[in-house]
Amino acid sequence: MAAATLASNLQIVAARPCISLSPGVFKASSAILGLNSKGVSRTKLTSSCNVSSFEPSRHRFISSAVKFNKVVTMAMSESSESRPISGLPIDLKGKRAFIAGVADDNGYGWAIAKSFAAAGAEILVGTWVPALNIFETSLRRGKFDESRSLPDGSLMEITKVYPLDAVFDNPDDVPEDIKANKRYAGSKNWTVQEVAESVKQDFGSIDILVHSLANGPEVGKPLLETSRKGYLAAVSASSYSYVSLLKHFLPLMNPGTSFVSSRGSSISLTYIASERIIPGYGGGMSSAKAALESDTRVLAFEAGRKHKIRVNTISAGPLRSRAAKAIGFIDTIIEYSKANAPLQKELSADEVGKTAAFLASPLASAITGTVIYVDNGLHAMGLAVDSPAFKDLNIPSDKR
Repeated sequence: MAAATLASNLQIVAARPCISLSPGVFKASSAILGLNSKGVSRTKLTSSCNVSSFEPSRHRFISSAVKFNKVVTMAMSESSESRPISGLPIDLKGKRAFIAGVADDNGYGWAIAKSFAAAGAEILVGTWVPALNIFETSLRRGKFDESRSLPDGSLMEITKVYPLDAVFDNPDDVPEDIKANKRYAGSKNWTVQEVAESVKQDFGSIDILVHSLANGPEVGKPLLETSRKGYLAAVSASSYSYVSLLKHFLPLMNPGTSFVSSRGSSISLTYIASERIIPGYGGGMSSAKAALESDTRVLAFEAGRKHKIRVNTISAGPLRSRAAKAIGFIDTIIEYSKANAPLQKELSADEVGKTAAFLASPLASAITGTVIYVDNGLHAMGLAVDSPAFKDLNIPSDKR
């Protein structure tokens, strides 16, 4: 499933043969938001910014690299040599995450994987079958080494890559033309049920499930011109695929305990088009995102009551990527956001990744059934303040 991320966060999957990318399992120190032993707050962020890539009938992710300079701030005026370390850790050590929808180093899925790895989690990914060869080849040849860099200087390790096409629940759902498609040749066990079974056989369990994929084959068409087939395909790939993933992976997810009421966590990605009109974001994709958000609430209840698993979704703002560029108006959407959002800056995929790490951590143990907006506040706006109608209101603006 290739990722198509339009004005904000349209995601789509990618996958292929399950092969281990590296002999060892990634080990990373947890990311700590606070002070080091000398009372100095240190923040060093390296990440990739992305929007997804679009493909005729599936989705995947893509983004552009964004780097942040190290910021050092004195936390207190007096010496803190003898003081204990303070701050709240985002600690995912000992947890295993399966991220569906990683096919390159430019998407939301990749940024989420990096944040999880930096916090100590083990990373498994599901990649759209036709994109698997390119993804694995790029990993082996070191093309992603720069973007794999973590805050401690180590490289993110992906323990295993699984082929995945989340449009199909089990082998009986796969049509003959897909079975005969040469892009699927050499791959096996890539339906949702088969991937869940493979992960169970290989690792026994997971703690975190991420749905970072979507697809709308007719996304460029207005809703009134969208066919029934195109509309249902968008809902199938972008919404029901999440229901299917959670349904099949839930038995593998470590449940909460009396001490940690909600150890397991599941996260998806949505977009403001679910509740606002975004001209150009068509083909039923706005409907699919609305369904995804509604399903998030229902799944939070069902998975929470049944297995103590938390279910949330992140509504991300517009990001520049190859997929979005292919659609044609991502630059316009980004400029609109910068002009009208409360925070006048471009969004980085790293900001989405860090939010996902928080939601997956014990720090968010009481958060479920929620849409978390990571869009510089654009969702809160009711009017476009850059409209000529407001030229005399003297609204503060960053002209840079």
